[in-house]
Amino acid sequence: MREMLEGGPVDVLTGDYLAELTMLILARDRMKDPATGYAKTFLRQLEQCLGTVLDRGVTVVTNAGGLNPAGLAQALGALAGRLGLSPRIAQVTGDDLLGRADELGLGAPLAANAYLGAWGIAHALRQGADIVVTGRVTDASLIVGPAAAHFGWARDDFDALAGAVAAGHVIECGAQATGGNYAFFAEHDIGLPGFPIAEMHADGSSVITKHPGSGGAVTTGTVTAQLLYEVDGPRYLGPDVTTRLDTVVLTDDGPDRVRITGVRGEAPPPTLKVGLNSLGGFRNDVTFLITGLDVEAKAALARTQLEASLKRRPPAELVWRLARTDHPDADGQEEASALLHATVKDTDPAVAGRAFSGAAVELALSSYPGFTLLAPPGDATPFGVFTSAAVPAGLVPHLVVLPDGTEHTIEPLNGDLADAACGTTGGSLGSNDPCGAASDAAVPSWTGRGPTRRAPLGLVAGARSGDKGGTANIGVWARSDAAYAWLAATLTADVLVELLPEAAGRPVARHVLPNLRALNFVVDGLLGDGVSAGTRFDPQGKGLGEWLRSRHVDIPEELL
Repeated sequence: MREMLEGGPVDVLTGDYLAELTMLILARDRMKDPATGYAKTFLRQLEQCLGTVLDRGVTVVTNAGGLNPAGLAQALGALAGRLGLSPRIAQVTGDDLLGRADELGLGAPLAANAYLGAWGIAHALRQGADIVVTGRVTDASLIVGPAAAHFGWARDDFDALAGAVAAGHVIECGAQATGGNYAFFAEHDIGLPGFPIAEMHADGSSVITKHPGSGGAVTTGTVTAQLLYEVDGPRYLGPDVTTRLDTVVLTDDGPDRVRITGVRGEAPPPTLKVGLNSLGGFRNDVTFLITGLDVEAKAALARTQLEASLKRRPPAELVWRLARTDHPDADGQEEASALLHATVKDTDPAVAGRAFSGAAVELALSSYPGFTLLAPPGDATPFGVFTSAAVPAGLVPHLVVLPDGTEHTIEPLNGDLADAACGTTGGSLGSNDPCGAASDAAVPSWTGRGPTRRAPLGLVAGARSGDKGGTANIGVWARSDAAYAWLAATLTADVLVELLPEAAGRPVARHVLPNLRALNFVVDGLLGDGVSAGTRFDPQGKGLGEWLRSRHVDIPEELL
């Protein structure tokens, strides 16, 4: 926060604190103390910066309110009082549906939060708020709300709103837009990347940049990578607008400046997404270190012995993974070793706890040669399961509490507009889509006939991957028209599964985004029940894109 305030002029400072896993953590905090449930790190940063914020006339908009925006607003007021300051603090609430979960058919979760939109934020700013804290609004709403308030956009200015969503999606994950986690990171002097800035314009277009002198880089590549992050089809559904990602146009606007134009918007769907976090049970993990020869046989022995010791009360789930990190004739012991991971889950913490990890330790003198574990035995820990549901927008109150305590209700969008939205279908509809989403027909044909060379896909394509609950997405893009024509002709959903065998047997959807020279793959169920419950060693799928780039394919030499 201090870097952004001192690095140069800003009008609005935003902060996105609410990942799916964060909501679970906040829910557990609230179970222990109902006065908590918000992001305390926001308070700690603002304690250093509140005076600067007010002196410079900077507006602050954040979803750090989490499950308790009223609690955060109260804590902010107390903090300001201690500092002798008087900011006008507003809050946006109504997203918390936990008390109505049964009525709405949402089960019995620990947390149930609808993804609200931008209009509560916009109303608070129009009424003069200095700081707006919200609960679960969409990440991009933190940018859309201030833009809508400043430019006076109406609820049906869908193109302008969609442009702001695109800008918001680019900057919501901070330094991922300025060179962080970037496939071609070696091409730039990344250092410690600064945070991104979106310069918004009245028509919804924007320029993505960063403060002069800050680390990292803003290029069409870094912006493309973030546009592909954790999305589904060409229609990016939101509570205020359906953003057509297949209409986004990126152009270089000078050093560390990328212009976003052409974004088209459609009416939002008539429903709101609801994120549900539930307690899934208890889990525990042990890792066996296997060194030298006969790795597979040693792993089989450990597995047979541990499962036999647990047969009196088998856990509900026991997952094994053997990572062949070993190398033959290695110069170092670590390089000569493989890792055998065992993960157990059960509703009974005693079964998943020391009964499991203790049984593994008890094999120490009676198992494979060189037996050792990477960590001492641990107890079970609770894990959560993330799922999502949809409820009619009219059933979710969207409330703004202004600094003077008065409340204002944000009404849902006119039902006729929402019901007519192309976005209600979700995802791409193909070439016969009446709303005109891009299809494979929009991709240039690959006509190359020259020699090919077996090489890593990443030599000609970038990628970024992520998670939405148990679903993984992998966005892949090329940096020339010719490379994109080849990529789109070559990297089908079936080929993706061949390259990433863990995706086999799961639904895989491919979406084309020709303006970005990109393909987006959505793999349902690859990540199980979400990050907290996941048993993959990369439970959020953040490395899937880099795994894909490392796989060898036959690449035309003219592209290399």
